[in-house]
Amino acid sequence: MIETKGLRKSFRARKGTVEAVRGVDLTVRDGEIFGFLGPNGAGKTTTLRMLATLIVPDGGDALIAGADLRRSPGEVRRRIGYVAQGGSTWDTVTAREELVLQARFYGIAKSTARARAAAAIDAFQLSEFADRKCQTYSGGQRRRVDIALGVIHQPRVVFLDEPTTGLDPQSRAHMWDEVRRLREEGMTVFITTHYLEEADALCDRIAIMDYGQIVAEGTPDELKREVAGDVVTVGVNGAAPKAEGLLGGEGYVRKLESSDGGLRLYVDEGATAIPQILRTLDGAGVALASIELHRPSLDDVFLTKTGRSLRES
Repeated sequence: MIETKGLRKSFRARKGTVEAVRGVDLTVRDGEIFGFLGPNGAGKTTTLRMLATLIVPDGGDALIAGADLRRSPGEVRRRIGYVAQGGSTWDTVTAREELVLQARFYGIAKSTARARAAAAIDAFQLSEFADRKCQTYSGGQRRRVDIALGVIHQPRVVFLDEPTTGLDPQSRAHMWDEVRRLREEGMTVFITTHYLEEADALCDRIAIMDYGQIVAEGTPDELKREVAGDVVTVGVNGAAPKAEGLLGGEGYVRKLESSDGGLRLYVDEGATAIPQILRTLDGAGVALASIELHRPSLDDVFLTKTGRSLRES
């Protein structure tokens, strides 16, 4: 449904040229939820805006729903939906009025536009407030209207830029349900996010982006399997350099990373490694503040691929 090769974009800045996107190759399959994961400033939104024809690439090629991004941007726009991070609702009109107008923008007849607006109001559970002005809506209600506007013309692909940013947990969970429903209706969903749990729970496949490049791609489980074994995090109250020297050479430690106030150790078997870690630190007089064992997460994948934590970013 989406295929890119060498997609690039740079911007002029006071200190020179900033390479926001540096040769992105992506393949998004028909009917999947594809997640674009990375910290703010990684190039996610710039890539999405290029795919949505809002900015022109400096180089590379892309096919979206069978249309060439650079040669036929108008055809791409007819086949996609786009929901911006900042939202698009107008304070002084109602959701129903907005939905009808959006459908009309795509050349849909007035009667059909009204019917589609009514169907969208029902599907996105907007009935209770659809005829009130948008300025009265909560953040979660506005985001549901935003997505309804993005799919009112029944696109083959919908781009969602950080759709749950700023929402409370209940509204976020409801938004996940709406995204899954779009996929069930046959739509391909391309979603950017910096929430690890969102990408893990929602996406069929993800790409991790950092400094304008794709550093990993696959299903969440595939990516986590690349970080084999267990992860042990150790808090040592400022004695990280000494603890690192003690544990770095141990045979059961496959990899060791410094983190805020402690260490992150990648080991084959956490249950057997923890007693050895405790004995080593205690024998050297290093006070232990905390120790935790967990399975590799997407943040561990990000740390392995980039050398830094996505959460800390």
